[in-house]
Amino acid sequence: MSGLLDGRVALVTGASRGIGAAVVRRLAAEGAEVVAIARTQGALEELDDQVRAAGGKPLVLVPEDLRNTDVINKVAAATFQRWGRLDILVGNAGAIGGGLTPVAQHAPDDWEEAFAVNLTANWRLIRACDPLLRMAEAGRAVFTTSGVVQGIHPYWGAYAASKAALETMVKTWAAEVVNTTALRINLIDPGVVATRMRAIAFPGEDPTKLPQPDDVAAAFLPLCLPGCRQHGEVIRI
Repeated sequence: MSGLLDGRVALVTGASRGIGAAVVRRLAAEGAEVVAIARTQGALEELDDQVRAAGGKPLVLVPEDLRNTDVINKVAAATFQRWGRLDILVGNAGAIGGGLTPVAQHAPDDWEEAFAVNLTANWRLIRACDPLLRMAEAGRAVFTTSGVVQGIHPYWGAYAASKAALETMVKTWAAEVVNTTALRINLIDPGVVATRMRAIAFPGEDPTKLPQPDDVAAAFLPLCLPGCRQHGEVIRI
């Protein structure tokens, strides 16, 4: 790799597996110091081993649930204490809300989980990290969205509604800062990818015939670079 992110500090959520883990590996391979947040400590430790074996800097591991309202504020405070800024924010954590279910039959806990992870946790990230990103020379933020927000997809109600709300919120944030900061804020729709979430939605599908997380991680990199000029856009792969 070319060290495009040497000296940069990145925070990635949903980092223990799938697209999040692939993005962490890619950013670390380019020289970034990465704060990796996910619920599963063992998977985070395995990811750290992979990054170190590939020559990347050791990860800062945060094995926490983003629905815990104190976590994000504590991570932001610790990031400021250690680095005084945040260069890259990747909001990737997601929840499918119990799987594919008719809107009228969603369990309340599943509905609330989808919105808590896909929308509210990302709002908390924005609220906590906006000052840190402004302290960076070229703050960059990227959020993972989905193609289900386009058109109407039966049984995807909770996931589609929460991701549609995410897109609106992120685009609004981008519009609010466009004339006053150097921030560049965008969303990525990675399309169909062999992830755990995809397996929940389509349990009979052969994941070996689908694009893999590492195949789409490269699309995140240009949006994380200091030279990125895209802003307030949805990049659909």
